[in-house]
Amino acid sequence: MKRRNLLKGLAAAGALPFASAFATGALAATGDTLRFAIAKPAGDMNPHAYKGLWGAQDLIYEPLVKYGPGGEIQPCLAASWNLSEDGKTLALELQQGVTFQDGTPWNAEAMKWNLDRWMPTGDHDWINHVRLFDHLEIKGEHSVVMHFKEAPLSLFFELSYTRPTRYLSPASVAADGSFDKAIGTGPWKLVSASDSLSAFERYEGYWGTAPGFDKLELVVLPDSRGRMAALRAGDIDVTGGDFMAPITANEATTLKDAGIAVEVHSGIAMLLGFNPDRNPALADKRVRKAISQGFDRVAIAQVLYNGLAQPAGSMFPPSVPLSGTQFAPDAHDPDGARALLDAAGWTGDGTRSKDGAALRVEFVVSNDQIAGSRSMAEVMQAQLAEIGVELTIRSVDHASRHSDIPARNYDMALFLTFGAPYEPFGTMMGYLYSPYDNGVDGKMVIDAATLDPMMEAATAASAATVQEKVQAVYDWIHAETALAPMLYTPSIWAHGPRVEGFAAPATEYDTPYEGLSVKAG
Repeated sequence: MKRRNLLKGLAAAGALPFASAFATGALAATGDTLRFAIAKPAGDMNPHAYKGLWGAQDLIYEPLVKYGPGGEIQPCLAASWNLSEDGKTLALELQQGVTFQDGTPWNAEAMKWNLDRWMPTGDHDWINHVRLFDHLEIKGEHSVVMHFKEAPLSLFFELSYTRPTRYLSPASVAADGSFDKAIGTGPWKLVSASDSLSAFERYEGYWGTAPGFDKLELVVLPDSRGRMAALRAGDIDVTGGDFMAPITANEATTLKDAGIAVEVHSGIAMLLGFNPDRNPALADKRVRKAISQGFDRVAIAQVLYNGLAQPAGSMFPPSVPLSGTQFAPDAHDPDGARALLDAAGWTGDGTRSKDGAALRVEFVVSNDQIAGSRSMAEVMQAQLAEIGVELTIRSVDHASRHSDIPARNYDMALFLTFGAPYEPFGTMMGYLYSPYDNGVDGKMVIDAATLDPMMEAATAASAATVQEKVQAVYDWIHAETALAPMLYTPSIWAHGPRVEGFAAPATEYDTPYEGLSVKAG
C-alpha cells in the first residue's frame, strides 16, 4: 500500500464512531463526586516506591514545594526557605498547624522520619540532592536545615517530585517497617481501592484550600474507546493526560465534534530507542541513521496527530531547562537512507541482506502505554519497506511492555520523556545512565564506556559548566544516532458538562482537581 493511502486509511480509522465498549449508564456520575477515567489500576500507594499511578499518589501525599504553572516553585509543606549562596544548605520553615490524615502532626521530626526511611537506601541516587545529601539539622519544631556535600542542581524541581520526595505519616507503616496504609497530608483520603475503581473522600482537616466537591473516583477503563464512550454518556467526568489515560488527536477531534470540551497543551517528547544488543544490525550507526531518515515525521505529525504534534530533532523540546541545541529533525530521505544502507553492506532488492541475513527489525509497541503507537508503527512499517528494511510489529499490553522493555526484549521501541518536573536529569539518568536501575521504564541507550562518564560529568557539574556538560551528551547522541527523536507530542484532556473551572495540570503527574467544581445531576 502506498504511504499516502496508508496514512489516509489510518486517519479515517481513527475517526470512526466510538464503539459502545462500556455499559452506558452503569457508572452514571451522581451527586458531588468527580469521576476520572484511568487506563490501569492505581496500584501501590507507597510514594517511596516506583509502582503505583502517579496521579493517585498526588491526591494523598504532598511535597515540600510544588511545581506550579510555567515551572514556578510554590510553597507546600515548606512555608518558606533560604538557600545559601554556595547552594550547600537549605533552611526551611515548615507549615504549622498541618496534620496527616490520621491526626499525626507534620513537623521537623516527621520530616526526618521520612528522610531516614528512604534517603539511605541507595534506590534514589539518580536524584542529585539525594546523592549529595549529608544530614538534616533540626533547629526547632518547624525549622530544619538540609545540608549537602555539594550544591545539587535542580534542587527545587527535585523537591517537588511526586515520588519519592513526598511525605507520609509514620502510622503508614507496619510493625516491621513495611508500607501498610496510604496516609498523607493531602486533600484526599483513600477510602477503597480495587482493580476497577479507587475511591477518595475529601480530608476535612486539610490545611490548604479544600477541594470544591466531596468525593473523587478513579475509574479503571483500559480501553480507549470505552473511555470516550463513557465520557460522552456522562459516566465519567474527566479523562486524558499522557500518564493517566491518553487521548489521541483523532479521538480529540471526534470528542470536539460531539460537543465535549477538549484541552490541548504542549506535552513531552517521543523518542525511538534502538537495541543493538538484541539486533546486531542496529550496532551500525549508518543503519540507525537510515531508519531515522526512512520515515516521515511531518506526515505522521499531520495525519496521525492532526497537526497537534511537532517533528522532533532533539531529546527535549526547547521549553525544557537545559534542553541545549535544537537539532533539525531528520527529513524523510529514502534515497539518502538507501545510500547509507548500501555503505553499511546491506544490499539487494526488496528486503536487504548482508552475509546471508535479512535486514529485519522487530518494533515493540503498546497502545496502552502510548496512544496511537500501533498506527504509527504501521506507517513506519510501510515507509521502511521502501528502503529495504522489514519491520515486524509486536503489540503488547501495558504489563507486558513493562516487562519486555527493562529486559531489553525489543529491537526498537518508543519511549516518552518524563516531562516536568523531571526534565532534563530525571529522563537522562533514567534512560541513559546504565548503573541506575530504572525499573519498568527500561533503557534507551547503554554505553557504559562512553556515555556513563559523560552522564556523571553532567550531573556533577557546577551551575557555570552544566550547560556545556549536558550539551556534550546531546551532541554524542545526535552524532551517533544513539536514539531517534520522533515528535514533541500534545497533552490532551477532555471533560464533560458537569465540570467547571478545568485547567490542565502543571505536570503530567498531577491529577487536575484543583479549582474544579461539579454540577449536581
